[in-house]
Amino acid sequence: MRYCTRCVYPAVAATPLTFDDGGVCTGCRAYDQRQKIDYAGRRKLLHELLSEYKTDGSNYDCIIPVSGGKDSYYQTHVIVKELGLKPLLVTYHGNNYLPVGERNLLRMREVFDVDHVIFKPSVSVLKKLNRICFELMGDMNWHAHCGIFTYPVRAAFHFRVPLLIWGEHGYTDLAGMYSMNDFVEMTAKYRLEHAQRGYDWKDMVGREGLTERDLLWAKYPTDDEIDDVGIRGIYIFNYVPWEANDHAELVKKLYGWEEAPEPFDRTYRRISNLDDMHENGIHDYLKYVKFGYGRGTDHACKDIRAGKMTRAEGVEMVRKYDHVKSRDLARWLDYVGMSEDEFDRVADTFRDPRVWRKNERGQWEKDNVWDPQHRVPAR
Repeated sequence: MRYCTRCVYPAVAATPLTFDDGGVCTGCRAYDQRQKIDYAGRRKLLHELLSEYKTDGSNYDCIIPVSGGKDSYYQTHVIVKELGLKPLLVTYHGNNYLPVGERNLLRMREVFDVDHVIFKPSVSVLKKLNRICFELMGDMNWHAHCGIFTYPVRAAFHFRVPLLIWGEHGYTDLAGMYSMNDFVEMTAKYRLEHAQRGYDWKDMVGREGLTERDLLWAKYPTDDEIDDVGIRGIYIFNYVPWEANDHAELVKKLYGWEEAPEPFDRTYRRISNLDDMHENGIHDYLKYVKFGYGRGTDHACKDIRAGKMTRAEGVEMVRKYDHVKSRDLARWLDYVGMSEDEFDRVADTFRDPRVWRKNERGQWEKDNVWDPQHRVPAR
């Protein structure tokens, strides 16, 4: 397996990337590009764009999809406090919030003095989708990816608010899928092919008794509905500097935002993914089972690029966290009514043969990232 020589991403990544002649991945190169951007000029472009959508006071100026996380607070801070717009906050709630994440989410309405719609699907439907999508694609959180990228767009149609303002484009931020000069926007294609793994609500109908009526929230607006309102989704990270650690410090200071009070099993960061207790946990463990890396790698790569961690320290984070089978598995197994043996059996069917092989003892093994200074492999 090939790894980036600057960060610790492998060639086989969930967010596809490539390497240049120096062995540096496209994610690192995209980060370098961001450091050279004239953000004063980008802010001017953002002002011009938003002026096209600012209403006469008869409607919301925009919709901001939020989870209650540090980035959600930062997006809303920029839009409300710095730019003076009136947004509608919209949240898809997948029933797995940590208590601290729930507090942060509910606090947004008060500290920003805005309207906030929180949508919570039926718990029985969510449990079915957890089981179905784990067995179908090795991702129990498919419902969350679908909900996050569907319900706010449905709200845009319902409230007739054309502009949605998302945070970062994840595939560009992590892996450099696009140039920062492309000004990539959110599309139905991205929702279906990337966020939802190519599956849509129709693929769930008939499984475990699910009906079309159970999944009304998962239906993306039609092309005619999109055109009728003129719905458009931009990523604000194309226009303002984007650094998660800085976001966290700012919103802690200004709005009392809280990080996780206890460490996670699979990452050292306490500021990320508080909206879903399994996102940093067993959902991420499945990424390790499939691709051989996890949140320790993801967060280390971000912090290496930001100059907050050396690559050698990043390798230590990979070694310490990526392989851990987290304690939240017990909660999820009870939630969906599954045994751990069944979980392991299904999970193993998704191992990527480019990453994993069985040794002579019948155990799974893979090639690991190395610290070139100390020549110590990670797990």
